[in-house]
Amino acid sequence: MTASLSPATIWGVIVGMALLNYAVRFPPIAIVSRIDLPKPVMRWLSFIPIAVMGALVAGEVLRPAGHWSHPLTGPNLYAAVITAVVFKYSRSFLGATVAGMASFVVLQRVLPMLFG
Repeated sequence: MTASLSPATIWGVIVGMALLNYAVRFPPIAIVSRIDLPKPVMRWLSFIPIAVMGALVAGEVLRPAGHWSHPLTGPNLYAAVITAVVFKYSRSFLGATVAGMASFVVLQRVLPMLFG
């Protein structure tokens, strides 16, 4: 038996989750933004965005579409390496993104011919 939810209930849940999310995240940001943190803490906090991005990218590169696959037979790992190399030498986020997308599309066509 499936339960049917009214549109008002669905919107109520969405708004409630948004308010709760805001209530949980805003106070620490408001408090921390008003105080001077020690340099080691600031340095530590500066690594959080790259760590999160690395975890998100690694998951998609190693498990495309949520399934484990051999990383050497698919285009994901090769395109990620090409993207990283382009960014290292160009320091252009846009250029690296375009290079990564283009290499992914090309590798999608080429790798099946190589690995059958």
